[in-house]
Amino acid sequence: MINNKKDYLHQLKKALAGSDRAIIQDALADAEEYLHNTLTSIQEKNPNISETDVIEKIIDGYGTPDEVAAAYKEIEVHTSPYKKIEVSSSTYKEIDAGTSNQIVSQGNNRRSWYLRFFGIMADSKAWGALLYLLLSLPLGIIYFTWAITGLSLSLGLLILVIGIPFVGLFLLSVRGLALLEGKLVEALVGIRMPRRPLFSNRNLNLWGRLKILVRDKYTWFALIYMIIYLPLGNFYFSVFVSLIATSLYLISIPVVQIIFNYPLFSIYGVGYYFPVWLMPFTVIGGILLLFGTMHLAKALGKLQGRLAKVMLVRPYN
Repeated sequence: MINNKKDYLHQLKKALAGSDRAIIQDALADAEEYLHNTLTSIQEKNPNISETDVIEKIIDGYGTPDEVAAAYKEIEVHTSPYKKIEVSSSTYKEIDAGTSNQIVSQGNNRRSWYLRFFGIMADSKAWGALLYLLLSLPLGIIYFTWAITGLSLSLGLLILVIGIPFVGLFLLSVRGLALLEGKLVEALVGIRMPRRPLFSNRNLNLWGRLKILVRDKYTWFALIYMIIYLPLGNFYFSVFVSLIATSLYLISIPVVQIIFNYPLFSIYGVGYYFPVWLMPFTVIGGILLLFGTMHLAKALGKLQGRLAKVMLVRPYN
């Protein structure tokens, strides 16, 4: 028996048990917003009516917790771009890139190591992860600057009248940036993240909203994430720019030295050239390094995405 909105959300969370945390967060946010807005609209017309009296009618319009949970699971399977079916000659299995429990197709397990190694160039997730990691430095600078500036101004303005609304706006902006980061992680890395903001009761006054923001530990987790993202982004950017530059340089050595007669390096005006007989090995080494860099980008992108999921998504499971 569901007597109020809290009971409904509790049963919906139970019905979604085992699903991805981001899906649960989206489903609960959608349900809470619908139930709250509908109940508020009814009570404005009939002030004496209680929540218990109309909750069943509201549920009839929205769906029972089991029905809503089943709908979210069905939609996720058919519409998520990060779920796919890989088919081999004898079997297939579904791979869910948005969860930590990924199932690898039997066909992939039977592929030889060199096909898995060199096939990375055709993997869109590897390219997306590489782009995400290269963007991490400018994004880290933006996040860090916003977080430190906002914290400093918030602490400085608390003694003034405008301090409280400023703190509220700053914490709201942190949540907004966290949502934006989640969308970026999902689009480029392929890890399912929340697609809509958490429900916010607009009927609360400024002080009520501020108390919710301050008490919610995930507001602070998002703020910490924005601060630590700068050193991580600096590391990712430096590593991958260096690896890509090195691999391209090794591949281009024959062209640079033979065609353009440019030395490997110079000391006091004396040019030193790579031995011709070693050039095939530099090209092969550069190619292998480039492919290895793509594998590393995919692995680190997934690791960073999981860190984002831990810090930016509520642990409902």
